[in-house]
Amino acid sequence: MLKRYLTLLFFIICDILFALISLQTAFIIVGVPTYANTFNPVFFTSFMFPSTVVSVFYILKIYNILWLYFQFMETLRIIVSTIISTAILTILQMALFESLFPFSVYLIAIFLTNTLIISQRMVFKKFAVQHNDSLKSKSFKDNENVPSGNIMLIGAGSAGEMIIREFARNWKYRDSKIKCVIDDDIYKHGQYISGIRVIGGRDIIVEAAKRFEITTIVFAIPSCPNDEKAEILNICQKTDCDVRVIPSVYKMYDVSELAPSIRKVQIEDLLGRDPIDLTLGDRLDYVSDKVILVTGGGGTIGSELCRQIASHNPLRLIIFDVYENSAYEIQNELKRTYPNLDLVTLIGSVRDSKRLDYLFKTYKPQIVYHAAAHKHVPLMEDSPNETIKNNVFGTFKTANCASKYNVEKFVLISTDKAVNPTNIMGASKRICEMIIQTCNKHSNTEFVAVRFGNVLGSNGSVIPLFKKQIEEGGPVTVTDPNIIRYFMTIPEAVSLVLQAGKNAVGGEIFVLDMGKPVKILTLAENLIKLSGFTPYKDIAIEFTGLRPGEKLFEELLMSEEGLTATENNLIYIGKPIEFDEEEFINTLDELKDVMYDESADIRALVKKIVPTYKENN
Repeated sequence: MLKRYLTLLFFIICDILFALISLQTAFIIVGVPTYANTFNPVFFTSFMFPSTVVSVFYILKIYNILWLYFQFMETLRIIVSTIISTAILTILQMALFESLFPFSVYLIAIFLTNTLIISQRMVFKKFAVQHNDSLKSKSFKDNENVPSGNIMLIGAGSAGEMIIREFARNWKYRDSKIKCVIDDDIYKHGQYISGIRVIGGRDIIVEAAKRFEITTIVFAIPSCPNDEKAEILNICQKTDCDVRVIPSVYKMYDVSELAPSIRKVQIEDLLGRDPIDLTLGDRLDYVSDKVILVTGGGGTIGSELCRQIASHNPLRLIIFDVYENSAYEIQNELKRTYPNLDLVTLIGSVRDSKRLDYLFKTYKPQIVYHAAAHKHVPLMEDSPNETIKNNVFGTFKTANCASKYNVEKFVLISTDKAVNPTNIMGASKRICEMIIQTCNKHSNTEFVAVRFGNVLGSNGSVIPLFKKQIEEGGPVTVTDPNIIRYFMTIPEAVSLVLQAGKNAVGGEIFVLDMGKPVKILTLAENLIKLSGFTPYKDIAIEFTGLRPGEKLFEELLMSEEGLTATENNLIYIGKPIEFDEEEFINTLDELKDVMYDESADIRALVKKIVPTYKENN
């Protein structure tokens, strides 16, 4: 704020001096005589002209101009303001002295004042741009973020204008030329935005790309709904152009960062729904000064949980994982990012009762996020007993330790595959939810579950698989052309988990409204296009048939559960389904006895616990 006022004072002082110097120079050039008395037209004009110029500049907000973007319109505003100042001055002079100086005095004064003031602003802009560029140098180091060649801009709004002006003034874009603008608003067609013509709507994108020999398309509508954005980007993918986007509005902290942050289109842009903003803010403060345990802390969800929690000053963060490599990676990352974090990394399995008891007894965690689990559907179909050992009894043992050592909150990571399961993995997760609901009734610990769909980019998910297949030249394998899934990003998934922990009172199953499901085939086609290839031409797509345990669509709730809204209209609570606890515990005991017998038909016992489980082989 002080810097702003000092800058304003600097400009006012300079403008007073420029106006005074210009007027005195005009008097000398024209030869205006001086007067003996102190109050005369020369003295009056010498005092009033600078004062009037500064006053008019202030009223017309000349001092509010961002000189970093000083261009023709700003120059015109200064000239008009100076002329208005001179007109006011002549009226005052006629009223007081009933005479005027030769007209040439005013013309020379206006010319010199404008020349000095505009020159100063241009010099100021030059140094401001150089300073700004040096501050932003990191934004431009990645040459991939600097589009080159002929560019088509989509969006004739304020963001589009900002892009055009940035490209025009910054030497970083010297190899780029914006050739045309696309906008669906028919009233803008044929008009110009900062000298670039708006040629039409989305229907001519493909044709215009050929006509103008476009190499890069920049999508510049940050407030565009994601379903419409996906539709336009899909049209862009039909061209041979490199497609870039600017950030969403809620991510733009400084409009001057708009052009440098142009990025490549990501698969999230094509999901067809708005990103879910689950900004936690101070709602995550409940983990501050607490001992937090994350089981499966090296996995996709577990590691992101650790990152988010570490940023909110826990008393201690404990990473527990059976896979040492992933635990080692997140440990090193957190040590670099949060050197003062009290971090404990332990290797062990949730199937090991003694290891768990040691962990809880020694470190006394207050909040537990249970992310450790086997999750790969086809693999678990071939190893059902291992699924039960790890998922069901790993959860059972961890939950018992949490209750025994008076943990405050226990949050289970569950899945939409637990609803009407057709595979052993989903059925095991449904049993885990039942364990949590049972434990909650007999413990001071608040036990809750969080259920969500597929996580984009998680280990073993479809996106990394497709990318690997594309890198190898194809084919990309899709099980069925009609298969659909709900998708969410890793930050969305973790935000839901953390918010569930905040809102938990015990026994709930939290569910996220993830919008419309996405066809896996569409996802594969878009990823091939984003990689610069043409589906079915450059990269083949093969349909391999549904795998064991896989179904065409996933559900988020069982029909009998129902939904209860929370304060966040994107998060709901499923009503717990009642079941016979005594029978449940007895069947669990029976399951524990036979799961080590590889010849036993463990699925029959699982079905006894989860009646909605239907094998899909």
